[in-house]
Amino acid sequence: MSDTIFVNGLVLHAYHGVMPHEAKVGQPFGLDLVLDIDLAEASRTDTLKATVSYETLVKMASEAFCTRRYRLVEAAAGAVAEAVLDRYPRVRGIRVTVRKPHAPIAATFEDVGVTITRTRERRRG
Repeated sequence: MSDTIFVNGLVLHAYHGVMPHEAKVGQPFGLDLVLDIDLAEASRTDTLKATVSYETLVKMASEAFCTRRYRLVEAAAGAVAEAVLDRYPRVRGIRVTVRKPHAPIAATFEDVGVTITRTRERRRG
């Protein structure tokens, strides 16, 4: 059985992208985070220390995503995943979706983006 904690639709303004103007004006990005975590202790004890605080998760993801400029949203998503795995030993894995609704593409679309999945066994490097 797998338990999850999720944050959907987090909107962050950042300066990611390969085009020079993306570095100057930035744009909004949408993030969805899904953490694979055993919540049995939290459900039994009703204590915050047995889980992950939504507020802390959002703050950490925001810092990892916005502190540095990335050319690729793949790299920005990876930074978020690594930050969460580094901070929370209880988290077994994470799925990060980054949506870029204003990508400089000559087409009409709702959004584009990536989804990456990282686990403790399958990390970068």
